[in-house]
Amino acid sequence: MQICNARACRHEVVGVVTGVCPGATKFKPGDTVGVGYFVDSCRSCHSCVAGHENYCPDVVLTSNGVDTTTTRGGFSDAVVVDHRYVVHVPPSLPLPPTAPLLCAGVTVYSPMVRYGLNAPGKRLGVVGLGGLGHVTVVSSSPAKREEALGRLGADEFLVSRDAGQMKAAAGTLDGIIDTVSAGHPIVPLLELLRPLGTMVVVGAPSEPLQLPAYAIIQGGKRVVGNVVGSVGDCQAMLDFAGEHGITADVEVVGMGYVNTAMERLERNDVRYRFVVDVAGSLGAAA
Repeated sequence: MQICNARACRHEVVGVVTGVCPGATKFKPGDTVGVGYFVDSCRSCHSCVAGHENYCPDVVLTSNGVDTTTTRGGFSDAVVVDHRYVVHVPPSLPLPPTAPLLCAGVTVYSPMVRYGLNAPGKRLGVVGLGGLGHVTVVSSSPAKREEALGRLGADEFLVSRDAGQMKAAAGTLDGIIDTVSAGHPIVPLLELLRPLGTMVVVGAPSEPLQLPAYAIIQGGKRVVGNVVGSVGDCQAMLDFAGEHGITADVEVVGMGYVNTAMERLERNDVRYRFVVDVAGSLGAAA
């Protein structure tokens, strides 16, 4: 990976710096670094000036983004990236399970911090047990209870289809992060919130969410959206992960397995992210 002041040449990319252009003083060859969901922004709009580059109207995505050409992302033997959009990976973090943190990780980390849901004593629910949400669980699948409470360390597990469980838990959460990308009712989830609670939507169902006004007027609740996080959010998240030894559950595959991995993703047959070992694949091919 080469760091440059120019522009970026798939998202959730981790690698080692091989070269540094003049003026890119934050990095040196040999550094372990990461590149997230985007590789450039206008740097002058309200969002960029405020440090929220992820909301720039001209943000350039790491893969299939539009710059002077179409960005190709991390499925490459080398990537050139503007140093302002690169983050340090703490030495305590192994590369494969760290890669998903650069999108999935920061997507749940940044709204927790922004809305104060990481404060001591706060009760947070995460809807969905998958690539974005495998921390605390409200799930439609009872089969995921043991994994959520045992290996992943969730404090509680609610089956969203169990009316009794949902009613008993009503008004107990300060915040909810909804990671589900399939269509699902959100009113029962909003009933889990305490007054003035916040639901953050980070999944992207293809059909519109059904939100009657009474569900948020009563209790002064709010529903907000979030897309990944800023460069600063991403670095803060990685620093926190490095300090506490937090990584994602991944299955590492080679480039030759990508098509099979996509087929398995369609069947939800992965725990919880595929990571493509590009460098290892190139070495094997050689």
